[in-house]
Amino acid sequence: MTEDALQTLIEDATADFAGGDAATAVAKLTAATAAAPASFEAWHALAEVHFSLRQLDPALAAAERAHQLQPGDLFLNTTLSRIWMERGDKARAEHFGAQAKIGSWKDQLRHPDRAPGGIG
Repeated sequence: MTEDALQTLIEDATADFAGGDAATAVAKLTAATAAAPASFEAWHALAEVHFSLRQLDPALAAAERAHQLQPGDLFLNTTLSRIWMERGDKARAEHFGAQAKIGSWKDQLRHPDRAPGGIG
């Protein structure tokens, strides 16, 4: 699958989910992760859709796969924090929440023009 085709599939799945067709979104994202197992975006989107559907086990599995690919992503760490909180593991939720906060601080240091009150 080409990068463009993969991106289109992820965007289509996101639109399907936003339009209320969760089953089609999950099917498309599952196809995307099968075709491109190194796609962080596909795994993260799949985790978010499953989480929104309260399907915590598949949400966690997809989020953990995305985490293997990009462990420092602040949005993914937030997703993992939310999943662990829903599963009742406050310690793990706090760990990933802290990782998200650290990622946010690093991003602000790298890009002060994007930080609230930053120059630019």
